[in-house]
This record gives sequence, structure tokens and C-alpha cells, in this order.
Amino acid sequence: MGGAVSAGEDNDELIDNLKEAQYIRTELVEQAFRAIDRADYYLEEFKENAYKDLAWKHGNIHLSAPCIYSEVMEALDLQPGLSFLNLGSGTGYLSSMVGLILGPFGVNHGVELHSDVIEYAKQKLDFFIRTSNSFDKFDFCEPSFVIGNCLEISPDCCQYDRVYCGAGVQKEHEEYMKSLLKVGGILVMPLEEKPCHSESGKSRLVQLPPLAVRSLQDLARIAIRGTIKKLIHQETASRSGNGLKNTPRFKRRRVRRRRMETIVFLDKEVFASRISNPSDDNSCEDLEEERREEEEKAPSETKPDPPVNFLREKVLSLPLPEPLKYYLLYYREK
Repeated sequence: MGGAVSAGEDNDELIDNLKEAQYIRTELVEQAFRAIDRADYYLEEFKENAYKDLAWKHGNIHLSAPCIYSEVMEALDLQPGLSFLNLGSGTGYLSSMVGLILGPFGVNHGVELHSDVIEYAKQKLDFFIRTSNSFDKFDFCEPSFVIGNCLEISPDCCQYDRVYCGAGVQKEHEEYMKSLLKVGGILVMPLEEKPCHSESGKSRLVQLPPLAVRSLQDLARIAIRGTIKKLIHQETASRSGNGLKNTPRFKRRRVRRRRMETIVFLDKEVFASRISNPSDDNSCEDLEEERREEEEKAPSETKPDPPVNFLREKVLSLPLPEPLKYYLLYYREK
């Protein structure tokens, strides 16, 4: 499924297309989609297709089309602090975007049938935490993945505010899916399709992760990072108030100027190969001048400055022991 919107040259352009087509309608969902590059969840040899509105499958690894994920995210009506269960969590792409909205006090669990996909999802999650600047821009609810059949979850598991099942669910399992939901919660799933089955055919109850209580040390780290982010926001707002506004990001669209020629046929023979306009006398000189101007502007327009991780810079500048600084940064590489 997919193909509802045009492909993008990069992740941001894909999101622009989803917004224009009204698949992405809220700011929270837009921020989550922009924060995680879809291509990071593709195998290297398939990344050229990452920004197309198409599903991708390789072995057991599967990603739904961007238009599907955006509809799901909007339908879930996610808010900070909610609990979320992803049945058929796959690569973890959706769970990671959800985690950016849930924040540090949410719950983010996933159940996946295939062990190799669980390993793939953990690798992608680790890569995101270690390398992405988006991790420092958001308060992240890290997803936890367990292996098992989503139709065999232990009956004594907790219920969730939001539940999503990407695999088709037969009508007979509808009540079972609803039993995983808290009163007033939201369940998003496709109905009356072929359900998933375990690889071995043996029934084994799936034990979901327990609802962990954060340590005082972890709560202190969350509070310190939140305070630093507020200071950065205040400093940025102060600079903007003094007229020092950041230059808005934009994509330069190349404009191709074509010289129009007109062929006139008279009695099936060419009468004229070109009809001149009064302004054509200086057209060559004007085009050459415009070309030079574009070449002069091109370096600064096509090579934007790399993004700055202000939180990381601020933490590293604090008069604190180095181990404490890197603890505040979750020991991230950059």
C-alpha cells in the first residue's frame, strides 16, 4: 500500500508532501516524523527508496508506507505520559516516533513475532540514541521490545492507553484486542484480514515488560536536562527579541529559463524558424548575467550550516566532572 503522495528528495520533503496531502495534520506528529529519518531504518542497499510513499519488505523486515504511519499516528491522538502497546512492532520506526511524543514518563512497549526483527529494531534504536541530535531535542520514552505472538499475551498484563496492531486482525479477535485497552483508550488496527501465527505453532504466553519505576538518579537527570533546555529556549527567545533571528531554512528550487522558439507552418512548409520578441535583443546578455548571479549565490544557498546541538554544548560547558557530563548526555557519541 502507499503511493498516495509524491516521493521526496529527503525526509523533510517527504513530510512536506504528507502535510500538503493532509495525512499529517498536527504539530506533534509532524515534529516526530521530522525528528527520525525514515532512511535510517532501511538496509543500506535499499535506501534510495526510503522517501517514496511505498511499503518496504525484505525477509521478515517490513516498513509500512509513510501515508499509513502518518494516519496511524494521527488516529492514536498521542499525548505525553500515555502508555502505548505496538503489536507487530517490526523495525521500531513507529515506536521510536511515538516515544518522542510520550516523553520520559510514558510507557512504550512492542511485541514482535520474529527474533531477527527484534534484533534489527534494537540495533536501530541504539543507533538513534547514540547518534541523532533529535534525541537531545525531545524527552524520549525508550521503547522495549519482546518476542511473541500478539494473540498470546498473558491475561494478567496491564492495559494501555493506546494500542496499535499493524497486522490484519480477524473479526473474532476484536474483543481480545479491546481487552488490552484501558477505559477511554484508543485502538487502531485493520480488521478481517489474515491474523499472524507463531513460527512453531506452539502456544506460549507473551509476558510484557513490567511497568518500571524510574530511579531517583534517572529522575534527576531528566529534571536537569529539562532545566537546561528551558534556559536554551529563553536565550534563543531573547536573541530573537533583539532582532537576532535565525535565518529560516528553505530549499532552493532551481529555476530553468528556456528560450522559446516558435515554428510557423504555411501551406505545409516552414515559413519561419523563429519569431523574435521586442525584448529579445538583450536576452543573451540578460541570461548570462543571471547565470553569473546564480553561481555567486549557489555556495551559500546549497550548503546550509550543520545543525548545532545546543543541549550538548551547554552540558559540556558546565563546571562538572566529566563522568557526570556524559551521564547527563546518556553517554552519546555526538
